Amino acid sequence: MQVVVALRDRPRRFNDLKRQVAGISQQMLTRTLKMLERDGMVERTVCSTTPPQVEYALSELGRSLSEPVRQLAQWAGAHLATIHENRLRYDTNR
Repeated sequence: MQVVVALRDRPRRFNDLKRQVAGISQQMLTRTLKMLERDGMVERTVCSTTPPQVEYALSELGRSLSEPVRQLAQWAGAHLATIHENRLRYDTNR
């Protein structure tokens, strides 16, 4: 979800995406981008520069997903404290 949200506004290079998605490892970001590309959500463009640069952008299908994903991310952020409190209460009572 965070990768889709990060690509919502503009194409990004790998390291830019890594900075935008807090806590994601290089390996997990690589896997996620490959999966999203395979699903047709992300388009990968190799720029003919030296060294080659790769940009990732949402496809039309990915853009159609970006709004519901953004709303879900906003909901999760708004309720994060409550979720953590519920987890703590649940774990304490177990």
